[in-house]
Amino acid sequence: MSTLAYDTIALTGRQLRRVRNSPGLALLTQMMPVNMLLFFGYVFGSALALPGREYRAFLVPGLLVSTAAGGLMTGMFQAAADTHRGVTDRFRTLPVSRAAVPLAQAAADLVVTALGMVPLLLVGLAVGWRIEGSVPEAMGAVGLLLLFRFACTCAGIHLGLLTRSEDAAGQLGASSFVLPLLSDAYIPTGNLPGWLRTIAEWNPISAVTTALRDLFGNAPVPRGAAWPVAHPVAGALVWSLALIAVFLPPAVRRHGRGV
Repeated sequence: MSTLAYDTIALTGRQLRRVRNSPGLALLTQMMPVNMLLFFGYVFGSALALPGREYRAFLVPGLLVSTAAGGLMTGMFQAAADTHRGVTDRFRTLPVSRAAVPLAQAAADLVVTALGMVPLLLVGLAVGWRIEGSVPEAMGAVGLLLLFRFACTCAGIHLGLLTRSEDAAGQLGASSFVLPLLSDAYIPTGNLPGWLRTIAEWNPISAVTTALRDLFGNAPVPRGAAWPVAHPVAGALVWSLALIAVFLPPAVRRHGRGV
């Protein structure tokens, strides 16, 4: 086993123990999407009419992707907390690969996210959402979702290293809740004003959400949309890989040389 792989596995265990020692926070994080599904699904669902579709079935993929996008906030806060408390400096004194620390944080977050999405899927099934596509397509949807979460976490780690402050990371991370609102996670973008529709359709969340709806068989791909939404699977892959390429290498460099 390579040094990078061994160090990443060891540090992933450290990150998972951090989650185990904060069960209340983990439970709150897992229950928030479920609460949003019940609130939006039954309060807004009665006011939103989607031709030929049930709103709650339309909403579940959007909430899954919104949860994945939360990796931006989680990664930012954890990286800033480790930097602010001197944990990152201690890691630099150890003979570990400099790439192992951000990779371990992202890998542990991915495990927690995968487990945390189970309650949302179960409640979604209970309120009427169904997987109407094939099994390979559904597995592809889950793979895209986890890839996007990993990409968002990488972006958050880099931004957390830049802020170096838990308070600043918390404020900046909290503002990221606007991103799903400027997408098709909760409502279709077809009736939005032209400029706002363009922003929403070029939002990475829209591409990933549309890809999930298509692969799960919940909704057809919109016609006349921007390229990432008109080609959602390709758009989701491009956005995710671009985020990883832009944010992971500088995060690794910052862990190696200091902030």
